[in-house]
Amino acid sequence: MPIKTFGLKDLAEKIYRRSGIDYNNSLSNLESKIANRLEELGLSCWEYCGYLEIEPEEWNVLFELITINETYFFREENLLKEFKEVVLPIYSNRTPQNPLRIWSAACSTGEEPYTLGMLIEDCGLFEEGAVHIIASDINKKVLRKAENGIYSKKSLSFRRMPDDAYEKFFDDLGEDYKVKDSIMNMVQFRNINLMDESIIRDLGKFDIIFCRNVLIYFDTLAIKSIIQSFYNALDNRGYLFLGHAETINGINDNFKTIYTPSVFYYVKGA
Repeated sequence: MPIKTFGLKDLAEKIYRRSGIDYNNSLSNLESKIANRLEELGLSCWEYCGYLEIEPEEWNVLFELITINETYFFREENLLKEFKEVVLPIYSNRTPQNPLRIWSAACSTGEEPYTLGMLIEDCGLFEEGAVHIIASDINKKVLRKAENGIYSKKSLSFRRMPDDAYEKFFDDLGEDYKVKDSIMNMVQFRNINLMDESIIRDLGKFDIIFCRNVLIYFDTLAIKSIIQSFYNALDNRGYLFLGHAETINGINDNFKTIYTPSVFYYVKGA
């Protein structure tokens, strides 16, 4: 086996142990993502594995290269409709002293948590300060973009935007749109590795967790660990929303699946 392949396998294993992201069966994909960085540093893949040990900040660069940040506003309309019309009214008695707590895990550049904020503002059930959204990602670069709340009008982030949402939820900056302050103020961004159970415990309890279109990048063992962390982080009868192609049936039987004609999602402890 070529030395280069040995180096890739070692790197894939390091990535897996660090983040749960599984490239062990797609080494060529991993190689293409890091090729320019290796050339920039003048290192072989094998040497790069050692470089990560002596330069731990390089992990941030690596995660920027290997994570997939495909997202957009109002993604999966039917699921969001269920969230707005069925789930949010359950928590309509929440106040700034006892806020509704939502976690948008693996939020990428922020379109999902801001969309949740828009739906919350639009439903009119909550006073200012009665909803807290924690939005997290392992990639620090995308978090910096998310914190700015500014998106180019040419961005694919707007591919599914309702026509009336631009004026209601954004300020027009000319070539860009900026999320309105009333929505941005609901959201706090955090750099979080979903495999870091201690950091997740420190976040406290949540009523609702969104983690959509993320688990497909993990193997079964990592998924079990992440779902258990979500279970521990949710209050009793808290809700978990995954992507339309993701299921935890057979992964964690402590969640009950809620089926509707168009979507399914999960509730803890029912």
